[in-house]
Amino acid sequence: MSAAFEKIAILGLGLIGSSLCHGIKEKKLALKIVGHAKSAETRRVAHEIGLVSEVFEDPADAVKGADLVILCAPVGVCGALAAAIGPHLKQGAILTDVGSVKGAIVRDCGPHVPPGVHFIPGHPIAGTEQSGPRSGFAALFHNRWCILTPVAGSDGAAVQKLTQFWEALGSNVDVMNSDHHDLVLAITSHLPHLIAYNTVATAADLETVTNSEVIKYSASGFRDFTRIAASDPTMWRDVFLNNKEAVLEMLGRFTEELAVLQRAVRWGDGETLFNLFTRAREVRRGIIAAGQDTAAPDFGRKQS
Repeated sequence: MSAAFEKIAILGLGLIGSSLCHGIKEKKLALKIVGHAKSAETRRVAHEIGLVSEVFEDPADAVKGADLVILCAPVGVCGALAAAIGPHLKQGAILTDVGSVKGAIVRDCGPHVPPGVHFIPGHPIAGTEQSGPRSGFAALFHNRWCILTPVAGSDGAAVQKLTQFWEALGSNVDVMNSDHHDLVLAITSHLPHLIAYNTVATAADLETVTNSEVIKYSASGFRDFTRIAASDPTMWRDVFLNNKEAVLEMLGRFTEELAVLQRAVRWGDGETLFNLFTRAREVRRGIIAAGQDTAAPDFGRKQS
């Protein structure tokens, strides 16, 4: 695909932002990529490793003349970021983001988008537990889903252009409204992270098991919880504060199912346990069949 954009501005150069830089360069999707980072150290590293041609402390400087602007900052600061760049956005530019909560992005950023700028929130469902400008890699988005949640009145041609951008990066693209996105992600992403954080914290608090034993005897299930719990605390704090209604709904359903499991274990109800585990295994098989994970042993990790 030839350069789809003359200038792309990436505001935030962590895992997603730096991966976008690598992917855009690999696929030659822009003639120029510039960045913004609050941290002087991040700006220094971005220069050092050549992530972008220019990196700015002031986001307004980064977006001037850009025809695609991508907010790659935590959800909680995107509203202030949109307010800072709104007056400087180019007419006809596309403004999007990568946050995993979309209702809050629409609420906080929408009022600052000037007429003539195409506001199309987005969410690439891809990531690792790593963060920072050195953590990115172009293949992060390969065969992953990116969800776009256009606002009312979105320009169809702009939505199509952004769709083609994500497809060029290797993603499959789906379109839905922001409320539906937030409900779906509450169960597929947000609740699992909440459970992982709590499980790891519970293990850490156990007085009868030393930290060395928790680490020494970690089986694959606990190891995967710790991997999830290693995710960026700022990002996940903002996710839960900004998607609390959907998360609380899913947490309520989870608690009800957990009570059923608790009773089954207490009363030796093997049939209930077997049926639930069988249903859960079918979900896992569906994920593998959809190409969203591998059936390799140990959750796809390379074996030593």
